[in-house]
Amino acid sequence: MDIDTDKIDDVVLALLRLTLHDECYAWKGLDWETTGRLHEKGFIRDPVGKTKSLILTKEGLQRSEELFQQLFTRQSKG
Repeated sequence: MDIDTDKIDDVVLALLRLTLHDECYAWKGLDWETTGRLHEKGFIRDPVGKTKSLILTKEGLQRSEELFQQLFTRQSKG
């Protein structure tokens, strides 16, 4: 099976929006490989450490909002 890791990263980034607190922190109980890729892409700060949350960058916050709206909201039929 050929897995599209970019799509996985997009969904995880969108789901991080569900656990946001204190403006840019999100719980980090997600796949380590995915959070590593999100860090490499500049969407979150380095996820390695003892804290239980991730810090989304400005770009990560913006992209997570866009993805959340795109993937998880119903579009009104105008």
